[in-house]
Amino acid sequence: MSIEMRTNFGQIDISNDVVATIAGGAAIDCYGIVGMASKNQIKDGITDILRKENFSRGVIVRQENDEVHIDMYIIVSYGTKISEIAHNVQSKVKYTLDKTVGLSADSINIYVQGVRVTNP
Repeated sequence: MSIEMRTNFGQIDISNDVVATIAGGAAIDCYGIVGMASKNQIKDGITDILRKENFSRGVIVRQENDEVHIDMYIIVSYGTKISEIAHNVQSKVKYTLDKTVGLSADSINIYVQGVRVTNP
């Protein structure tokens, strides 16, 4: 599936994988995020932290009618306030999608899949 946007000049189709990669890249830049986790924990293993080229495996982009919903699976750093990290990720992803693609996400749901101790 893809997200369709209409402009005065024509139609733009943006793949859900592109939106997922942009959202994952924005989330990784937030303080307290160790990495993106796979949405398929049982199949892929919960210990895997996804690399940059696989961010789309940790993000689900859903379309319902004219609404766009994003589900993000993250791993946070030990000793950080999880609610603040989740709020920061939501804000950063919403802002980044609006500025880069012109897409307004109706909801950004954060699922914390793990906590990791990082080396100082």
